[in-house]
Amino acid sequence: MPFDQDQFRAIVSGRRNDARARLARFLLAVASLGYRAAVLVRNSLYNHRILRSHRAAVAVICVGNLTTGGTGKTPLVAWLARLMAEEGLRPAILTRGYKARRVNAHPTDEPAELAQACPGVPVIVNPDRVAGAAEAVGSHDAQVLLMDDGFQHRRLARNLDIVTIDATAPFGYGRLLPAGFLREPVSGLRRAHAVVLTRSDQVCEETLGQIETQIRRIRSNLLIARAIHAPVGARRSDDDEIPLEDLKGKKVFAFCGLGNPEAFFATVQACGCVLAGSQTYNDHHTYTDQNLADLHRAARSQGADLLLTTQKDWTKTAALSGTCEAVPMVYLAVSLQFTSGGDPLRALIERTLAGTIPPL
Repeated sequence: MPFDQDQFRAIVSGRRNDARARLARFLLAVASLGYRAAVLVRNSLYNHRILRSHRAAVAVICVGNLTTGGTGKTPLVAWLARLMAEEGLRPAILTRGYKARRVNAHPTDEPAELAQACPGVPVIVNPDRVAGAAEAVGSHDAQVLLMDDGFQHRRLARNLDIVTIDATAPFGYGRLLPAGFLREPVSGLRRAHAVVLTRSDQVCEETLGQIETQIRRIRSNLLIARAIHAPVGARRSDDDEIPLEDLKGKKVFAFCGLGNPEAFFATVQACGCVLAGSQTYNDHHTYTDQNLADLHRAARSQGADLLLTTQKDWTKTAALSGTCEAVPMVYLAVSLQFTSGGDPLRALIERTLAGTIPPL
C-alpha cells in the first residue's frame, strides 16, 4: 500500500484516535527510540569533535529546520541571495537535491525552484556538501555559500545557522521521526544563531508568543524574526503574470505536494480566491502526465478558472509532455517579508560576514 501522508499526519497528531491509530502510535514511538539514539550519538560525536567538520574556503550561511516537510526555507534562501547581491557579493547555493530528478532534461523539485527563484546564482546539487562547496568556490568563484536544508548536515562547518520554523506546525508534534516530524530534538536549537518564524500571519499572537517562549527556554539570547509568505501574483512564466488584485474572486482548483499543504490552501484563500476544489499529494511527489490529466479534468468539472499550485510543484509539472491544458495552470508566486526582526537579522549576517569575504 502506498504511503499516505495525510493519514500518517492524522495518526501522529492524534486526530485519529481509534484502536488502530493508537497501536500505530505505540509502534512508531518504539521505532523512534532507535532514531533518537542515532541522532544523539551523532551530534555528540560532532560536539566532542570526534567527527570532524570541514571548513570551506569562504563563509557558509546555513538555512535549515528541525522538522520534515516545508517550513519556508526556499524563500529565505532567495532573500539571502538578493541580500548578497545588494552587497555586491557572488553567492552560490548548495543543495543535496533530495528526491530531485530530471524530466525531459529539465531538473525538478528544490534545485529547479532555487534556480528559478535566484536567477544568476549557481545552484550546486551534491549530497556531499563539502565537495559541493569546493565546486562552488573553484568553478564559480563564489564568495559566500548558502547551504539549503543543512542544519543536520554537520560535516560542512558553517559561520551562521538560521533555522526556519513554520508557525502553523512548529515542533513536529513534539516527537522524533517516525513518531512525529522532528529530525532532532528541539534542544538542537542551541546550535542555531537565529530563528525565522515563517507563516506567522496564519496563527494568532498568543500562539506566536507560546512558540517564542519555548524557543527562549532552549536558548534565551537567540535572535527570533517573524516572516510571512506574501503572495505577489500568479505566474506561468517570468513574463506572464496575473496580478494579485486580479486573482480576487477567481475560482481556482489548487493542488500541491507539500509537507504542510493546509498552509498553502490558507494562503490561496487569503488572496481572495474561491477554492473550487483541491488535491494533495505526498511531499516530493513525482508527477506524471496522468496526474496532470486528472487535475485538469477535476478543475474543469468544478468550473475552475485556474489550476493553481506552488512554485515547487510547478517546476515538477512544467517539463511534462502531452498535457492537455483544459484549464490554465499557474503557480502562486510568493516572497518572504519580515514583519519583525528583519533588520537585526540583516545586521547579524553583516557582522558574520565581516572579514570573511575573499578579495575580488
